Amino acid sequence: MHTLSIRTSEREQLIDITREVQNLVNAQGWQGGMLLLYCPHTTGAVTINEGADPDVKRDIAVNMAKLVPLRGDYRHAEGNSDAHIKTSLFGPAQMLIVENGEVMLGTWQVIYFCEFDGPRQRKLWAKFIGNNGA
Repeated sequence: MHTLSIRTSEREQLIDITREVQNLVNAQGWQGGMLLLYCPHTTGAVTINEGADPDVKRDIAVNMAKLVPLRGDYRHAEGNSDAHIKTSLFGPAQMLIVENGEVMLGTWQVIYFCEFDGPRQRKLWAKFIGNNGA
């Protein structure tokens, strides 16, 4: 298993981590298999979506804030219940195909780390399952 470090700078933020993930695949020499990305934080998530137009990640963040507002009918004492709910909606993990040393994504797709309670220093665990990975 490998760990990627991610530094977030805002309370809610989608960070394109595609390059970091591909760099890990290259550095490890992984050629064919599956790559599991898993976020071990209860207020962070991983998703795949369009990366060509920066308005997409802005639209996701703005509308998630409307769907699950910072202030609401929450009992969790830390004041970040919205972040826990958003993380549950997105999910902590993504399984990616690696073929011929490349992370397989659609034309417009990128991998986003989703921060819902930052800024923070975050970890993302990566586990390769394949014919040449550990």
